[in-house]
Amino acid sequence: MPIKYDKLFALLKTKGWNTTKIRKENLIGQGTLTALRNGTGGIDARTIEKLCKALDCQPGDIMEYVEEQEEKA
Repeated sequence: MPIKYDKLFALLKTKGWNTTKIRKENLIGQGTLTALRNGTGGIDARTIEKLCKALDCQPGDIMEYVEEQEEKA
């Protein structure tokens, strides 16, 4: 998946957000959080807005585009 969320998890940790707090504040659903962690899912604009508001950041602070390398045969 070319959109990576490693920055999100680093920022959550820096700002003191753990899984319990994320669930309590209804910031991201557990399934979505797991999919982001595993690189199998993404988030919509509404969730990006919610994250940016809660973490006081910009979208580029929580995700980045990483071009996928083509596999050679």
